[in-house]
Amino acid sequence: MKRASTLFTEADHRRVTEAVARAEARSSAEIVPVIASSSGRYDRAEDMVGLWFGLITLCVGWWLLQGVEPSEWGVPRPRLGLLPVVGLVLGGWVLGVVLAHLSGSLRLLFTPRSEQKAEVERAARQAFFDRRIHHTDAGSGLLVYVSMLERMAVVLADAQVLEKLGQPKLDALCASLVSELKKGSYTDALCHTIEQAGAALAEALPAQAQNRNELTDALVVMD
Repeated sequence: MKRASTLFTEADHRRVTEAVARAEARSSAEIVPVIASSSGRYDRAEDMVGLWFGLITLCVGWWLLQGVEPSEWGVPRPRLGLLPVVGLVLGGWVLGVVLAHLSGSLRLLFTPRSEQKAEVERAARQAFFDRRIHHTDAGSGLLVYVSMLERMAVVLADAQVLEKLGQPKLDALCASLVSELKKGSYTDALCHTIEQAGAALAEALPAQAQNRNELTDALVVMD
C-alpha cells in the first residue's frame, strides 16, 4: 500500500500551502487539507482472506495428495490424514492474513463499500476534531479530507460555514474533488478544490479587517 507521504514533493506541499493561503485571504474561513494513506484497519477482512486462502490450500492439497492406499491387512486408508489437513488449513490461513496485511487492495476486496465509506467519514470527523478545525473563533473551519486506499473524499465544515454554504454546496465540492482525483494528480485535485472553496467562501464569509490565521495552511499528511 502506498503511503501518502511518498506522493508529495516539497514543491507539491508549497503549492497546496499557497492555495490555502490565497483562499483564506479572501474569506474569514480556515481551510485545512488532509490526505491519509487509509482510514481503517479492516481487520475482519484479513481474517476473511485468511479463511479463503485456508480453504483453497485445503482443496489444492486434497486434490494433489488425497487417495487411498491399502493397509497391511488390505483395508483402505486415506493418504491425507487429519494432521496434514489441519496443517494445510492453518498454513493457508496464515498466508492469507499476511498477504492481506501487506495489501490494502486485497483487504478492500473483502470489505463492503458501505463499511469503507463509514470508516472514511469516521476518520474525517476524527481529523476535524484532532486538528481543532471545530475550534476557530467564528466556527468557520473547513476540512478537505482525502483517503487514498479507499479512494474517497470528505468535505466537512464547521457550523458557520455549513450555515452559509449549505450541505449541497459542500457535497458539490466533494464531488468535484473526487472527479479531479480520478485524473491522477492529488496536488492538482486539492489545489483546484481549495480554490473552488475559497471562491465560495469569499462570497459567504468575506475577509474581515483583522483576518487572523488560526490554523496551519500546510497540507496535513497521515500515514
